[in-house]
Formats: sequence, C-alpha cells, structure tokens
Amino acid sequence: MKGVEAIRDAWTRLPTKPGVYRMLGGDGEVLYVGKAKNLKNRVGQYAQGRAHTNAVYRMIHQTVSLEVIVTATETEALLLETNMIKRLRPRYNVLMRDDKSFPYIAIRMDHDAPALQKHRGAKSFKGKFYGPFASAGAVNRTLNTLQKAFLLRSCSDSTYSGRTRPCMLYQIKRCSAPCVDLVSGEEYKGLVKDSVDFLEGRSAALQDRLAVEMREASDQLEFEHAARLRNRIRALASVRASQGINPSTFDEADVFALYCEGGQSCIQVFFFRAGQNWGNRAYFPRHGAEETPEDILAAFIAQFYDDREPPKLVLTNVQPTDSALLEEALCLRAECKIEIRKPERGEKREIVDAALLNAREALGRRMAETGSVAKLLDGVAEVFGLPQRPERIEVYDNSHIQGTNALGAMIVAGPDGFVKNQYRKFNMKSDEFNGDDFAMMKAMIRRRFARMLAERESPSSSFAEEGLGVERRSDETPPESSNAPHPPAQQGRGGEIADGGVDFSKERDDGERETKFGAWPDLVLIDGGDGQLNAALEALEELGLKNRIVIAGIAKGVDRDAGRERFFIPNKPAFRLDEKSPVLYYLQRLRDEAHRFAIGAHRGKRKAGIAKNPLDEIGGIGPARKRALLDRFGSARGVSRAALAELEAVEGVNTELAKRIYDFFNDNKR
Repeated sequence: MKGVEAIRDAWTRLPTKPGVYRMLGGDGEVLYVGKAKNLKNRVGQYAQGRAHTNAVYRMIHQTVSLEVIVTATETEALLLETNMIKRLRPRYNVLMRDDKSFPYIAIRMDHDAPALQKHRGAKSFKGKFYGPFASAGAVNRTLNTLQKAFLLRSCSDSTYSGRTRPCMLYQIKRCSAPCVDLVSGEEYKGLVKDSVDFLEGRSAALQDRLAVEMREASDQLEFEHAARLRNRIRALASVRASQGINPSTFDEADVFALYCEGGQSCIQVFFFRAGQNWGNRAYFPRHGAEETPEDILAAFIAQFYDDREPPKLVLTNVQPTDSALLEEALCLRAECKIEIRKPERGEKREIVDAALLNAREALGRRMAETGSVAKLLDGVAEVFGLPQRPERIEVYDNSHIQGTNALGAMIVAGPDGFVKNQYRKFNMKSDEFNGDDFAMMKAMIRRRFARMLAERESPSSSFAEEGLGVERRSDETPPESSNAPHPPAQQGRGGEIADGGVDFSKERDDGERETKFGAWPDLVLIDGGDGQLNAALEALEELGLKNRIVIAGIAKGVDRDAGRERFFIPNKPAFRLDEKSPVLYYLQRLRDEAHRFAIGAHRGKRKAGIAKNPLDEIGGIGPARKRALLDRFGSARGVSRAALAELEAVEGVNTELAKRIYDFFNDNKR
C-alpha cells in the first residue's frame, strides 16, 4: 500500500484527539511532521486526495505509512512538532537552516572580583547574562568598548590568582587590575554596578552621573581622574551610536521580517535588549515554493524559540499562522506572557520596515551569489562527466608527521558553499597504515563509506519523547529498508529541492544533523595523484561501490605550483584545465579548504598530545584529584617523585589509589 491508500488505511484507526503525525517514505525516511487539534480530521484531508498543492501531491504519493503521537492539548502538539522537525529534518517541512547558539555577555558573580566575559551555551555558573547578540563580532565589539568604559577584568580565575603584577590590559587602560589591588574592592564593586546599569538599559542616567562626577573632579583640579571619566563617557556614547536603531517605545523585543521572491525567502531577525539594538542576523529557511509567508514565518518562529528564551514582545511584518496558539506555546515555555504583534504605525512599524529592507537586500545578494556558484557547478559537472549539477561534493585529505598524530579529513561543499556541519575528522591508528599515505587514504575512504552503507541500511530510529507525557501510537509498521544502497532523492538543477522549494542556506555549520555519514556524494575528490586515487578505488571496490560513486584525484603541479594541477579519473589519462578557468579556481578552493581543515585538525591533535598529562592515563583520577595532586606536588614530575606516604596524604587519594599512582610512575621508570 502506498500514497492515498496507505493514508486512508491509517486514517480509519486514528483518534479524534490532538497530536502529531509523521508521514514516512518507503525507506523509513520521515517526509513530513505535522500537528493537529483533531488527528482524524486533519489526516482525513490528505486522504481525500484532492485540492492539494504540487508539493503535497508528491509527498502523499511517496508516503507508505503514518505514525502519530497523541498529546493532551494542541499547545503540547505544537511544541512536540517543533522539536521533531528540528530533530528529524523532514524534507517537506519548512526548515530553519542555521541553528547556531547565540553569544551572550556574562558578568561572573562567583568571584570577589567579577569578570566580564563572552559566553555561549548553558548558564552553568552564578552570574548575570545579557543577550542574545546576533554574532560573535557584535559581542566582541561591545566587550571591547565595555572594557574601556568600566575597566572590568576579563581573565580566567586561574590567571587572576597567579598575577603578581598588572597585565597589558591595565597598561592600555582596559582593566583596573584588581588582581594586584590597584583598585579597592569598593571601587571595583562600583565599576561592576555601573556595567550592570548600562547593560540593563540605564545608560542615559549613568552617562549623566559620570558627567557630573567629571565636572566635580575638574573643579577640584583632579584632571587625571576627570580624563578617565571623560574616556568612559566617550566609550559609552560610542556603543549607543554604533548600535544604530535604539527604540524608545519598548525595552525588549525580537523583530522578524520575512521577504519572499521567486520561491525563496529571507528572514531578518533583530535583537533589542535593554532599549539597545544588539545586532541582527539573516536566515534563509528551506521551504516549498507554494508555502505562504504566514506559514513560513509561523514554522520559523516556532523552531527559532525551541531552545531559546523568547522576549516578552515579538514584532513581525506578517501575522504568523495560528499566532494565538504560537503565543500560548511560547508562554508555556517562557513561563510569562508573550505577545506576537504586527505593528501598523509608529516607531515599531518603522523598525519592522527597516528589518524588511535588510531582508530584501540580503535575499538579493544570496540569489546573486547562488547564481555564480551554479555556473561553477555546471562547469564541474562538465569536467567530470556528471549527469547533472552536483549537490554534494566531498573532498578528502590526510595529515601526519612521520606517521604520528595521523588524521584524515573530509570537507563537504554544494550549491550553498561549504557545509561545515558535515565536515568530519578520522583519527587514524598507526596499525591501519604504518606510515603509508596510500594505505591511510584507503582506510579513511573504507571507514567513511562503510558507515554510509550501515546508516542507509538501518531503519529509521523511533523518536523518543521527553517530558510531554504523550501517548505513542503506531498505525503501520515501517517497511523494511532495502539492503542495497541507494542514492538520495533526485534534486533539480539550480538548488531546487524535490518539493519545489529552494535550499539557500550558506552557513549550515551547526544546525543540520539529519545524517552524519548517510549522505550520498555526487562527486568525491581525493587530494593526491594516481596512488591515492587507486587506494580509494580499492576501498570502494571492497564495499561494492566502485562504479557507483564518481571519484577523481587532484594533484599539485610541477614544483607544487597552483594553476598547474593535474586531474585523475579512473580509466582515463590525466589532464589539466586552463590556468584561467574559473572551474579550476573553484576546485583549488575545495582542495585548499580540505588541506586547511586537515592541517588544523592535525595541529590540534598534536598540541593536545604535547599538553597531555601522565596523570590522565591513571584510572580513578578525575579533574578534582588531578588538581589536588598538582597543587601538592607542583607538576606530574613532582608526583612521580613522591613517596607512597606523601601520596596517601593528599586529600581525596586513598591507599589503593596512592599505590596505583606510585606503581604507574615507578613501573615506567623500570
């Protein structure tokens, strides 16, 4: 059973309760995730088989089974749907492509001298957090100015405790040096309070107070103190000036402006906190060409706040679909009232219009960039005899020094540039290649494509629900997946996705994790000549993939000169491209990116090996015991020279562990 018949068969057993439904394809792929107030009524619309868009027709035709999860309320269904879309990345859903976490400014309050720092991730320490900022650059610029204005330390606690004299930041007037008591505790607390006032939106009052203090210092002939206050006032003014739009009618809001053109869209998000503009970021969601702006924005906002705290006010240029339900879901997540509003006039409307202008300009730039890349990919297809424009190009390189710290690297590129979240590193063991570059390449290719086959042959894993108290219901058992590998669903030229939408995400370095090794490449490039290429072909032949994957080698020219690269294709003579060819330059960029990634990863591995402490190799020694031993003996060498009784005297080290440490170092000496 397939298509409308499969949906009708499942529909007969559905409840009339709210919940989430998943449409599954023939290989277990999740095609679509949707929510419903009444599951039977909603799925019944698909079962009618009429009055659908082209994308929905294709989705119905590919559906072979349906799974549902029943929830208590429609709001819970919306939250669960959002979570599943971000986790499963269904082909026919609107997808938020860039899922990176936003940086914050943190003032750590877990120390006598609080530090001003940039922070990402969980708020796992005591402190005040201000954000989100749109980018690391926006945070760094603000931190740079705040250091000038408030002279708070930015060093780690270990660096702070080890200082015996002021660091360079004190010399360039970006720190007050509390580490060596060049500022009193009370004065430093005052600086911390001033910084909190500024970050919480009380900057105007702060500037007025500092101006009064500057005049008083000048009247009392304390010109150096007055000059320091003047510099702080200038720094604060520069922050507000550089932020551009600073609203007066609200203190905290996120602004979403959606612009659509030619089946593509851009969403500009502006962040306002404490009455200040903390930057903006452009997003290019993947969606069907027939999706309405209201549906696109609703899906995007739901995914955007899936793991982020929403502000109390959200401004948009179009009213999202089911905005009341979306407000209720955000309120449930944030535990406070959230308002989604489309302003019609006044300052809020002007700010939304400014965001819309940015969205239109960003989409225009993206379309121009994508058009030029499309021409290059057409050239790549012609050079390597591909039937169509490649959507996924994988490039492989390896790096080691005489067999030590060996590491292989894979980078991925496509119509939208480098897909950094798909980059992979392969830690190679010496017994896999014994210093032989060809054997190392063979081992890396074998590992990568063996994993691809394993992932593509395994059935889709079920989705674990957490914390929503949902009832899982499966109306059909997913069909067994084929044992034979199969290429991905056909994609059109020009970046067109099978559902009629367009994939225009340029930076996908933290978001898409639908597959790790399961993706099927259109072209594989090996950094090397005949030897590396033949080694890779041997690996593919062992896996039964030799004639199913297009593979080529790219070798540096004579004297390793750029522009004289030779290309190797199986069963064909080596050839060169014209030195002025744009396609050659593009392939050089791919090769150089793989080389950069491999060298960088190798250096990191080598650096970690150099810094490795022998104590890490002893079982039972974690961070706390390691710190206790180093505090007592100064270094690993000091620990190795310690007597058994001295080791037993260290806090947290019992007799058994002390004997293990002693035996470890003394056995090694023998």
